[in-house]
Amino acid sequence: MLTDQLTTLGVARELPGEVVFEQTVPRHLVHRAAVSEVFLTDLRIIDDTTFSVGAQWPRDHSFYRLSTPHRHDPMLLAETIRQAALVIAHQVFQVPLDWKFMSHETNYQVTSAGLALGKRPADILLSVTCHDIKRRGPRVAGMSMEISCHREGRRIGSGSVRWSCVTPASYKRLRGGRDELDTSGDPVPAPMARQLVGRDRSRDVVLSPLGERDRWLLRVDQHHPVLFDHPVDHVPGMVLQEAGRQAAALLLNRPDVAPVACRFTFDKYVEFGSPVIVSAGRCTPATSGALGVGVRIEQDGSTVAHGLMDMRIVD
Repeated sequence: MLTDQLTTLGVARELPGEVVFEQTVPRHLVHRAAVSEVFLTDLRIIDDTTFSVGAQWPRDHSFYRLSTPHRHDPMLLAETIRQAALVIAHQVFQVPLDWKFMSHETNYQVTSAGLALGKRPADILLSVTCHDIKRRGPRVAGMSMEISCHREGRRIGSGSVRWSCVTPASYKRLRGGRDELDTSGDPVPAPMARQLVGRDRSRDVVLSPLGERDRWLLRVDQHHPVLFDHPVDHVPGMVLQEAGRQAAALLLNRPDVAPVACRFTFDKYVEFGSPVIVSAGRCTPATSGALGVGVRIEQDGSTVAHGLMDMRIVD
């Protein structure tokens, strides 16, 4: 059965590592509604815990883009890692498609050279190793993944992710009715000035003024076509990471900086309908020559997520 499912993706055990970039994987495997938001192209099994994943980064994207025309947005790597974790979970470890996923920690680092925009889309190879695999009975319930990122034979970055998953019934109990709330009609607060966070469209700004130094209100627009590609019952992790990026740009007063490294921990679900505060402060960077920013995200008096962003000017 595993072989039959993998064949639908062009995956073959006898061709380890030889990923192809001809078409995207089925969108439901990476939890996307829009085919245009699928970056993965292939999955190859090396052994029981090691895999090669192909991805392609477009030369331009409606949301994941920088003000410079010469580099890819580093956040493309964050989204690619998210999608890789899901396709491996579903296709290899047989996690049912209706189970609910929770990301606990994620990080990436990428070189400026690896972000260079070429004359063609960037073909990306992820080498993924799985460890600390948790099981609930016969089913996989979570794991950690270490990722090495390559482009044209050169290592350009790395990352990791730790996630868990639960059955729909367990998720409903866990959410306590919050999964049934419809807050999509709630008013969206005014954005920060787009030019201050390096955006060319106000709809892509995820922070709103709070009137306090180095603190902002999370701006949640559930109608955003990329950040909210489909209906969800809580604020997605990619929205929180984007909030971290924009908070770092505001703190540094440098809209031209990009997050060449990002490490985020998600402590709780971030709920709709209750204010979320994003704060930022300087910290020691993990990347040489970068500007380090620590980000804290709070809701109802508790920290719900926190992260470290290494920001660098890319041209």
